Amino acid sequence: MTPAARLRERLAGQPTLGVVGLGYVGLPLAVAFAESGATVIGVDSDARRVAGVNAGASFIEDVSGATLQTLVKAGRLAATGEVGALKDADAIVICVPTPLGKSKEPDISFIVAAADAVATIIRAGQLVVLESTTYPGTTQEILLPRFAARGLTVGEDFFLAFSPERIDPGNREWTLRDIPKVVGGLTPACRELVAALYARITPRVVPVSGPETAEMVKLFENTFRSVNIALVNEFAIMCRKLGISVWEVVTAAATKPFGFMPFWPGPGLGGHCLPSDPYYLSWKVRLAGYEPRFITFADEINRQMPAYVVQMVTDALNDRGRAVRGARVLVLGVAYKPNVADTRDSPALEIIDTLRVKGARVAYHDPHVPAITVSGATLESRPAVRAAEYDLVLVLTAHAAYDWRAIVSEASVVIDTRNATAGVPDAGRVIRL
Repeated sequence: MTPAARLRERLAGQPTLGVVGLGYVGLPLAVAFAESGATVIGVDSDARRVAGVNAGASFIEDVSGATLQTLVKAGRLAATGEVGALKDADAIVICVPTPLGKSKEPDISFIVAAADAVATIIRAGQLVVLESTTYPGTTQEILLPRFAARGLTVGEDFFLAFSPERIDPGNREWTLRDIPKVVGGLTPACRELVAALYARITPRVVPVSGPETAEMVKLFENTFRSVNIALVNEFAIMCRKLGISVWEVVTAAATKPFGFMPFWPGPGLGGHCLPSDPYYLSWKVRLAGYEPRFITFADEINRQMPAYVVQMVTDALNDRGRAVRGARVLVLGVAYKPNVADTRDSPALEIIDTLRVKGARVAYHDPHVPAITVSGATLESRPAVRAAEYDLVLVLTAHAAYDWRAIVSEASVVIDTRNATAGVPDAGRVIRL
């Protein structure tokens, strides 16, 4: 029996699977595989994450502690800091971060480190899948040479593929198990096996011609969102200058049953993907001699939004005879999206920092984020929302826990960048983006 045939049988039964990286992508993936009947070993360099998983204590909103405890106690899921524990795994999925460098260039050092580590234990009959968002060519240019150097032939001895993560933290309607999985293998055998792997946890697998295509799919998805958010952000600025509600405009436009998809403005892009992924694509295509002007322009618009919000705060205080310096400002929500604790690249951090530099006395409340660090200073979430105690309330994240009617009734003035107070009587106290 060939390595491919043996692995196909293993993946259809009760395989042993490894997940490298137990963050917002890796831990939900590990849980999904464990719930499918596989035995899963998670690897992470963060000892606190490893200890948390083994104790059944979840640090991800999308994974309940009860679920984690059940899987750990049943022996379906365990965590370690040693990649050597994956030497007998049938498949290994790499889910490590891909941040940007200081000059906005791709930083794939975590991918390189993970590939080097896996290369020390890779054996015939294993499937390795990269899920980390990266530029087209990474799987073939970075992972393949390291594994082939072990004397193994891809597509015959071992199998290599890319499958972009599509997890949307906090989304209860579209979870990991509901979202189709795009897969691209280096060879037909690789493609068949990676499709078999993900068929365990999703009802639809979408094979594409190769890993480069799969890598590009992820970048296109997030660049599409980034560009359209930039468009609606610019519309928000134009609408305010013309005295029109951008929220009403988008809502009405969304009634068109074809040719339109609603996007909503906000105080800036946040999270790991949207602020970073277009740069991975820009960097790669510049090497090919093409300047991606659309991506660059969209990024400029989105990155100006925090400064635009600060100017809205300044204008609102000035209109009420109050300077920014010394003004008491309460920020509601610092996570980058509603109902999660994730503050990665959240525009709230830049806005708070800028207001503090201007002399404002800024406090914040977020039911999901107990503390943040801004320019080296640690701020703690206020124990309660007392809007009446502040000169201005700034809404940056529309968490479901907030009582908007009570907040608006108590506040002197509210700047709402998320349209969270829509429909609430405001007596002219609410200024919307």
